[in-house]
Amino acid sequence: MTFKNSSHRRKNILTGEWVLVSPHRTKRPWQGMQEQAKELKNLKYDPNCYLCPGNTRANNEINPDYKNTYSFINDFSAILDIKTEYYHDNLLEAHTESGICKVLCYSPNHSLTMPQMDESEIVSIIKSWQKEYNDLGSLKSINNIQIFENKGESMGCSNPHPHGQIWAQKSIPTEILKKQNNFKKFYKNNNQSMLLTYIKKELELKERIIFENESFVVLVPFWAVWPYESMIITKNHRKSILELNEKEVTDYANILKILTTKYDNLFQTSFPYSTGIHQAPTNNEQNKEWHMHMSFYPPLLRSASIKKFMVGYEMFGEPQRDITPEQAAESLRNCSNTHFSKVK
Repeated sequence: MTFKNSSHRRKNILTGEWVLVSPHRTKRPWQGMQEQAKELKNLKYDPNCYLCPGNTRANNEINPDYKNTYSFINDFSAILDIKTEYYHDNLLEAHTESGICKVLCYSPNHSLTMPQMDESEIVSIIKSWQKEYNDLGSLKSINNIQIFENKGESMGCSNPHPHGQIWAQKSIPTEILKKQNNFKKFYKNNNQSMLLTYIKKELELKERIIFENESFVVLVPFWAVWPYESMIITKNHRKSILELNEKEVTDYANILKILTTKYDNLFQTSFPYSTGIHQAPTNNEQNKEWHMHMSFYPPLLRSASIKKFMVGYEMFGEPQRDITPEQAAESLRNCSNTHFSKVK
């Protein structure tokens, strides 16, 4: 690409949206201030934590003395199990939305984040995701399962105990519909998953690859919006997390640990992000065009305290970034696979 050092726009093939890239503003990765390594919390149990084993939650329910992962219906669910009602008055339109919101505690250890876990512990998380996707997706009233995690205060996480969420709902959300539309168009014209074609090209170029193993590749997407955004993609066409075999589950845990470790090592901090898995809806259709993938959207830009904000032009025009996806991938690729807290 001859103009990658000049201002240009890149298309997101999944959503059809565009991002403005301005590499001339910072022609190389940030070389300025970096935070000193911060001492990570090592509190295995917090008596005041709503999510720790044996503690009482806000609704007065008591958590069991769980030893592995633990899931429960969110005490403050964003979506409720209610009957369907519609409102339509000229240009004004609304309807009730029903569903189930769950919380998944990753570990009984209050301070154990994913990069500090053993791969076997991450396997347990993945298998819990599979169970929730299967159980919730089998309900007739549920058409989509969104598995996600908000890590860190800067991402609005209300409790530091490592956990994720699963929102199961009747409607298929907007972002899923955008991707489904583009997946379908490509599959119809090529009889192949769009992401299979995409990662083949990325593996040829190797400019945006962070890491790969036998079953997965993690890369900075060509169209990335967030400074150190990344995406994990299965090398084989898998519509959902249920289609992963045992080897792929193990490789998934491996690549999750390595990516989150690299994130922590980038600025030697417990790296905040929002991450989510996009996979086939559970609407009783074949959805053969779908290809599961997991995106990470971290806010950090130049250090553990300097963040990227979506303001000004980005609120009224479209997303914009300075460092290129290629520069971001190089920075993450060069980070060690060993967590900084274990380096003496």
